[in-house]
Amino acid sequence: MSSQERHGAASSSSSSCPSRQLEVEPMEDYHKPDQQTVQALRNIANRLRINSIKATTAAGNGHPTSCCSVAEIMSVLFFHSMKYRPDDPKNTNNDRFILSKGHATPVLYSVWLEIGFLKESELISMCQVDSMLEGHPTPKQQFVDVASGSLGQGLGIACGMAYTAKYFDKSSYRVYCLLGDGEMSEGAIWEAMAFASYYQLDNLLAILDINRLGQSDPAPLQHHVEKYQRRCEAFGWHAIIVDGHSVEELCKSLSQPCHQPTAIIAKTIKGKGIPVAEDKMGWHGKVLPKDMAESVMKDLQSRILNSSKRMYPASPIEDAPPVSLRNVSMPSAPNYKPGEKIATCKAYGMAVAKLGRYNERVVAMDVDTKNFTYSEIFKNEHPNRFIECYSAEQNMVNVATGCAAREHGPAHMGLEDMAIFRAIPNATIFYPSDGVSAEKAVELAANTKGVCYIRTTRPETAIIYNSNEDFHVGQAKVVCQSKDDQVTMIGAGMTLHEVLAAAEQLKKERIYIRVIDPFTIKPLDAKTIIDHVRATRGRVITVEDHYYEGGLGEAVCSAIVNEPGFTLQHLAVSHVPRSGKMSDLLKIYGIDRDSIVQMVRKMLNSSANAK
Repeated sequence: MSSQERHGAASSSSSSCPSRQLEVEPMEDYHKPDQQTVQALRNIANRLRINSIKATTAAGNGHPTSCCSVAEIMSVLFFHSMKYRPDDPKNTNNDRFILSKGHATPVLYSVWLEIGFLKESELISMCQVDSMLEGHPTPKQQFVDVASGSLGQGLGIACGMAYTAKYFDKSSYRVYCLLGDGEMSEGAIWEAMAFASYYQLDNLLAILDINRLGQSDPAPLQHHVEKYQRRCEAFGWHAIIVDGHSVEELCKSLSQPCHQPTAIIAKTIKGKGIPVAEDKMGWHGKVLPKDMAESVMKDLQSRILNSSKRMYPASPIEDAPPVSLRNVSMPSAPNYKPGEKIATCKAYGMAVAKLGRYNERVVAMDVDTKNFTYSEIFKNEHPNRFIECYSAEQNMVNVATGCAAREHGPAHMGLEDMAIFRAIPNATIFYPSDGVSAEKAVELAANTKGVCYIRTTRPETAIIYNSNEDFHVGQAKVVCQSKDDQVTMIGAGMTLHEVLAAAEQLKKERIYIRVIDPFTIKPLDAKTIIDHVRATRGRVITVEDHYYEGGLGEAVCSAIVNEPGFTLQHLAVSHVPRSGKMSDLLKIYGIDRDSIVQMVRKMLNSSANAK
């Protein structure tokens, strides 16, 4: 079941605009742009490049080359083709935009700087822990509908939005989705293509940034754009090949009347405008050093010619219905009596249909299992609000996200992974804490039957173990101990290093803690943990860079649940995280060395007060 919600209302107020240009001209339906318009769009594209470089160099991370390949595409989309209110990004009538290649988010931020919605100080704060501008788009930003960046998901979400516009809202707004050629290897993209064609989503337009280069290798089709065209056409799309750096070609292709979903296959150069990186491997995800950035930005600035034309998007057609789902409730209590029997799946199907009778924005979808899930009850009662996604489960989830409220959690923030793999029978979960244990984990995984998951972290960490250290599946390591230890601490991966730092800090106060590295979270070495917790009077604290549910803490809790007199404190991440420096994030979520020290003191004080 998916519920749809639209936020915002039509507004007649005008947006505050940058003042550097003079003439304001709303964009009408396509006609060949005059030379002033073309030059103005070219100028915007180069400013988008400049600001993408400026933002990534200031942040010290990001993907400037991926931004530079789409500069003209973004310029034409936002300043010529799309219809929206810049001062009201969540307006229900606005055209929708999904940046499926979410790693190019600095160019999206640069667009909203160009519009005047963002300030330059906000742009250059990107990825700082107190900034709203994260490394990938998130709905925290008013101009972002759904998080993106986990490749392959954007087009399915766009399908859900386009389906809602055409069949539920019956409105004029269109949906634009910008994809990278790397993610065209994702099966989910082609599931979405099939869905869009089947349902004739002629209000959906996908722009494929064919810049040839992936992260570590060229994309499989490289610049063979005609192969992309044939594939899209085979899936029932209208496919147009364009020079992705030609403003004129983009204006024309994006403005053609559509009678089926349309794919603009834009041949581009990765790193366009950065001479040292243009069409070169090894630059994906790398920022320009400050001196190089300044030189490149100066060169790009010299390409910006004087133009008095101010490009400004046309206002949308105001025909989207306002919708609110703040108080969705059943009209009556369940009509079941004690002693009756009914399958919960059938009760579910009946309940969804019942809810649908009293709220026309309740939608159901299925993957050709409606006769098992009983969603056919909903379909029979509300056929115009039922979406059959056929046997494409992943695409159904993406479509549901697009149909639902204009919010969806951050991408690239997988802190539920251990919980997922712990639930798989016979799975083995390794969580190495240094280079030695990582190599040992790889060797052991190669010799272990069943699913093996090795959880690694990106930041560099100090080597803890000697190269000849012996490791085994299900065998923990006691990293440090003494006869005076008062608390047992268990950390893994990055948090083990925070625990060790906390132990050194506490030692100065003559508080001694025992430190255990579990090495494998599943199977967990329960015997070693229990023996050492007993030696520290039943006191144990776990620390993990994972959500509270299902990770290291719950694994330890399950292991010691029957032990009398044991007290466990659990430090973990309590809510969906954000971008920022690792040290800042550890502190914010209470899993850094200072938080550990405070928890140890708290536990010892509680024990002393209980006596």
